[in-house]
Amino acid sequence: MLSEITGPGALRALSTSELRALADEIRSFLIAKVHRTGGHLGPNLGAVELTIAVHRVFSSPTDVVLFDTGHQSYVHKMLTGRAGDFESLRQAGGLSGYPSVAESAHDVIENSHASTALSYADGLAKAFELTGHCDRRVVALVGDGALTGGMCWEALNNIGGAPDRPVVILLNDNGRSYDPTTGGLARHLTELREGGQNNLFTSMGLEYVGPVDGHDLEAVENALWRAKRLGRPVVVHCLTVKGKGYEAAEQDESDRMHAVGAAGSSSGRTWTHAFGDEIVAIGASRPDVVCLTAAMLEPVGLRAFAARFPDRVFDVGIAEQHAVTSAAGLAMGGLHPVVAVYATFLTRAFDQLLMDVALHRLPVTFVLDRAGVTGPDGASHHGMWDASILPVVPGLRLAAPRDPARLAELLREAVDVTDGPTVVRYPKASVGPDIPAVRRVGHFDVLTEQPDADVLLVAVGPLAEPCLAAAAELAGHGVRASVVDPRWIAPLDQHLVQHAAGFRLVMAVEDTTSTGALGARLGQTMTGTGTTVATFALPPRFLPHDSRARILRAHGLDAAGITTSVLKRLTGR
Repeated sequence: MLSEITGPGALRALSTSELRALADEIRSFLIAKVHRTGGHLGPNLGAVELTIAVHRVFSSPTDVVLFDTGHQSYVHKMLTGRAGDFESLRQAGGLSGYPSVAESAHDVIENSHASTALSYADGLAKAFELTGHCDRRVVALVGDGALTGGMCWEALNNIGGAPDRPVVILLNDNGRSYDPTTGGLARHLTELREGGQNNLFTSMGLEYVGPVDGHDLEAVENALWRAKRLGRPVVVHCLTVKGKGYEAAEQDESDRMHAVGAAGSSSGRTWTHAFGDEIVAIGASRPDVVCLTAAMLEPVGLRAFAARFPDRVFDVGIAEQHAVTSAAGLAMGGLHPVVAVYATFLTRAFDQLLMDVALHRLPVTFVLDRAGVTGPDGASHHGMWDASILPVVPGLRLAAPRDPARLAELLREAVDVTDGPTVVRYPKASVGPDIPAVRRVGHFDVLTEQPDADVLLVAVGPLAEPCLAAAAELAGHGVRASVVDPRWIAPLDQHLVQHAAGFRLVMAVEDTTSTGALGARLGQTMTGTGTTVATFALPPRFLPHDSRARILRAHGLDAAGITTSVLKRLTGR
C-alpha cells in the first residue's frame, strides 16, 4: 500500500481498516530500512498514527506541517512520496534524516535543534494573517521532550496571547526525549494524563484537547478535526509509546532505540566512551565535580557517572541556555560543573557562556561531543563552529585532544582551572591508538621533528594521525616536515608562535570552519615574520550529510590531501 501513496491526498480515500494496515506496513518498513541505513527509529515508530492523522485532516503543503524535532519526520517523508528513497536515507546525496526544503514542498523548516517549531509556527501564523492567507493552517508536532526547552514557552506565551490566530500544537507525549522527561513539566503532563483539572495550557490562553490515545487513529483524527474547527490556538495532547510496535525498541530502557547504526557498523571504543570512563575517575577523586546534561545522559557518556554519583548529575531537559547559567550558579556555590553537550548545541547558549560564566570568570568545564565533522546527521549536527566562535570569549581555554590519553590529560587540566571557563572538544568517532610526543614545549607537544624542516604541520586534535602520515609522505617528495599538537588551541600559546617562526611554511590542519580557526589566529599573530601561515580546514558553509571519513577526504583533510596541499603551497602550483 505504501508504494502507491505519492502524496498525502491519497490517505483520504482509505478506509479505517486500510489505514490500520498502512500503519502496520509503515512500522515494518521503518524497522527494515532504518536498521539497514542507520537513523532515528524509536521516535518515528511512535509517531505513525499521529502523522497519518495530520495528513488526513490538514492539506499539506497549503497547510504547513512542522516537526519538533525533525528526526520524527520519517513517516511524513513516506506519506509525501519519498518512501522509494529510503534506501538512501542519510547516505551521501540521498534522503536527509531531517526535513529538507530541497527534497519536498511539504518540508518547510530544516530543524534538528529542538524547541524551535512553535516559534516558526507563531511567525508563520502571523505572516498568513498579515498577507491575507487566513485559510492556511499551521500544525506543529512537538514532543514533550522539546517542551522542556525555553523557546517553546516563549512561543506559547505569544501563541496563547492571540486567540484568533489558529495554530494547532500536536503534543506527542511519550514521556521521553533521549531519556525520560524530567522536571515540573513532566509532572504536570502526568497530572493531565490522569485527569488533573489544573491546566497550564488553558491558563496561557490555549484550548486543550485530550489526553488522546496517540495510537488510536480515529481518536487522533477526531481530536484534530475538533482543533481545526475551533479556529484558535489549540494543544492536542496525544499519549504515545516511543518505539511502538517493535518489541526490541519498547523494551530498550536506555532510549527506546532512539537511534540505531547502519547494518554491519561497529564503532568499537569511541571518544564518548573515553570521556565517560575518565569523568567517573575524576568524580571519584573530586567530590566538587558535578555534571549537567541537556536530556542526553547516554549520548554524551554520563550514564556511568550518574550510576556512581546520582546526586551529582543534573538533567535539565533540552535547555542548553539554562544548563549553562545553572552551571554558573553551581560554580558560584563552590562546585566545579562539567557541562556535557554536543558541539552543535553549545552555540545555542553562547550568550550564557559569555555573560554568565566568562564575565564572572567562573570555573565551568564544557565537554563538546560530536565536534567537527559529525557525519550522516548533516549540516545542523556538524560541530564545525565552536572552535571558531569560542576563542573570542575572554579568558576561555579550549582544548582538542589527539588521542584517549590526551583526552584524560586535558580533561583533568580543565577541571583544575579555577579562574574561567574551559572547553574540551572531540569528534563522533572511534578512538585510535595513543600518539606519543617527542617532547613538550610550553603547552604544545612535538610529535615528530626533522632537522632543518621547511614545513610545520600544526595538527589539531584527532587530525594528528593524518598529519603524521602526511609528514612521512612528504619525506618521499624531498620535503622535511615537523608535526606539533597544540593541545590547547585557545588562547594562542606564545611558545607555539615562537616555535613556528623558524619554518618556511606553517599549516594548521583543523576539523572546523576556516573562519576564526587556529591557523587564522596564528597567521594574524605572525604577520611580518617572513613565515607563511596557512589554514587548512573546512569551508565556511553548511556541509551535507555523509560519513565523517568521506567528508574529511572530500575536503583534503586526510594524509593524501594534506600532502597535496603542502606541495602546492611550496611550489605555487
